[in-house]
Amino acid sequence: MSTRFLKPFVVAGTALVLFPSCEGLLSGTYDIPEASSDYGFIRTETLVDCGTVYINSSQYTHWVYLDFKNAEADSVNIVSGDPLPETWDIAVHRYDTKTNGGSVAMTSYTDIEAFEDSGTMPSDGDFVADVWTEDVIATDMSGMMQGNIEYAEDWYNAELSKWLDVDTSTMPPIYTKSDNVFVLRTSDGRKIAIRLENYMDGSGTKGYMTIQYKTIAE
Repeated sequence: MSTRFLKPFVVAGTALVLFPSCEGLLSGTYDIPEASSDYGFIRTETLVDCGTVYINSSQYTHWVYLDFKNAEADSVNIVSGDPLPETWDIAVHRYDTKTNGGSVAMTSYTDIEAFEDSGTMPSDGDFVADVWTEDVIATDMSGMMQGNIEYAEDWYNAELSKWLDVDTSTMPPIYTKSDNVFVLRTSDGRKIAIRLENYMDGSGTKGYMTIQYKTIAE
């Protein structure tokens, strides 16, 4: 069943103070939620369309769909064939990503506000569209040691998925997070700057992702 996440502006039952300049985009200016149940669009500023998203992407059987315009997130079960949300911009499976007919470019900036202040935008040739895959989106890892991994056929965006490299050639795997700002170009022409702030919750459990975003006006 599709599961609607927490309502915007509320975390742990407490209303958040919003900042017109979207100060939550600055690394270290807010606390990452400790409880793994507190997830969704936890800090938003609708006047400038920016904020912070905290999602549980730990399950191999689910995509988490994010709608930045309406500040909504849905968890959809791949195996059971749940219906997709009507509107969404990107989806996250573990650390894999896909877009809703959009494309993504990585910038050299590591701060969204600095990127916005630069007034620059990646060229058309830098944007990477999704590709159809049959051996990327793993849904069952229980047979990994025997070389048996089950995959779902789905779209995949290799550019945005660079936000976290997981090297499984060693055990335990080595996680390397990119600090770069990525730009999502949606199918309806919006440009959204995205940066992965963290891929763990406050206890160090992997799969709980903190994502910063801001719509860039041109």
